[in-house]
Amino acid sequence: MSGSSSGSNSGSSVQKRVYLDYNATTPLAPEVIKAVEQSMHEAWGNPSSAHEEGARARTVINQARDDVARMIGAMPQDVLFMSGGTEANNVVLHCAVTHFRKWCLSQESPIYHHLRPHIITTKVEHDAIKLPLTHRYAIEADVTYLGVENLPEAVLESIRPSTCLITVMLANNETGIMFSVAHIGRLLTEVNKKRENEGLFKVLLHTDAAQAIGKVPVDVTDLNIDYLSIVGHKYYGPRIGALYIRGLGHKTPVYPMFYGGGQERGYRPGTENTPMIVGLGRASLLVHNNVQEYYASMKKTRNYMERQLKKVFGNQVKINCVDPCIPTDPEACSIPPRGPKQQHFIFPRLPNTSSVSFYYRQVAGPDILRHCRLVQASCGASCHAHTENQSILEASGVCSFHASRTIRLSLGRDTTMEEIDLAIQDIKQAIEKLIGRSL
Repeated sequence: MSGSSSGSNSGSSVQKRVYLDYNATTPLAPEVIKAVEQSMHEAWGNPSSAHEEGARARTVINQARDDVARMIGAMPQDVLFMSGGTEANNVVLHCAVTHFRKWCLSQESPIYHHLRPHIITTKVEHDAIKLPLTHRYAIEADVTYLGVENLPEAVLESIRPSTCLITVMLANNETGIMFSVAHIGRLLTEVNKKRENEGLFKVLLHTDAAQAIGKVPVDVTDLNIDYLSIVGHKYYGPRIGALYIRGLGHKTPVYPMFYGGGQERGYRPGTENTPMIVGLGRASLLVHNNVQEYYASMKKTRNYMERQLKKVFGNQVKINCVDPCIPTDPEACSIPPRGPKQQHFIFPRLPNTSSVSFYYRQVAGPDILRHCRLVQASCGASCHAHTENQSILEASGVCSFHASRTIRLSLGRDTTMEEIDLAIQDIKQAIEKLIGRSL
């Protein structure tokens, strides 16, 4: 259900809300709700218990693990359940740094014993990657932050003897642009062969797939990655997640961040949240069975929306990371540190996401949304301040003038063209209020 309705208590006409913030979160699919409710009645036992109730809970958890693995083309034993994407990302950083330290201490030469781990990432990662690197690992690790314009070549050029991890998101939550993680994986395979011959640490590869799963097919073999983060509430599942680890424990290192009862083979202790795990499994099964249909439907509606935006706003609207930066006021739109060729990066995009900016000097993204009566959307990531959203956009090649005038419209599986028409008219009336004239 992509829109909700609300009306006054006096019985006046119902006003339809148009929800276009599916990159922030999605509602639970009806099939997921049913599965969760059923598990709460029928699989309430402790999965660690040896009796029948425990066995019943273990069975549904194992089925959910199978469904999550099938969705990404993985082996079930390579999937660990997590509280969400934030935990999954933090675990990856912890595993890579811990394993690098252990490897350094195992080397005979003392020059390795105090070597600082080096991590490569991008300037547009989610805060669940950026903030641990900024705070937790700032003192103990070196971090290279790359712009998006030269990926994947810049990744390979940034590798050092002390590099232990490359983490690049599969798709950006604010712009929808997708990164060539599979290409990085292929190139890194060859680099690691040379490093092995040279006696150097194997560089691990992680991708945060939170925004990609449920919108495009995701296969861990095609990506050639060591770790992949999964977030249920981005694809009509509950607010938990999972972490894929290639050859868990023997091909790819994994170290628990905390210790307890030994659940999840000791790598993620704590009594399992059976209903939410079951819900994640059912959401993953839906994606496995229907992702091509979801992709085609969302892309068709997104393309319609962008055509209608152009029709209504003409050359006063810009689709970020698609349209070049050709403003009516070149001074306001310049990016002094960059040349003209670097201002416009073109990437493949998620089928549901449009980062849209408007050329009107009097408007800012938050102001547009505040004046909307029907549209429920955002300027970027829900967990970011507006200034942080701007920095992500600027790192993606959007100039500051447009970044401050951007809203993100992200569609769902069931978003209709009628809802799009309502949304565009609502945005139009909001801008008209702000600029004080009709369009």
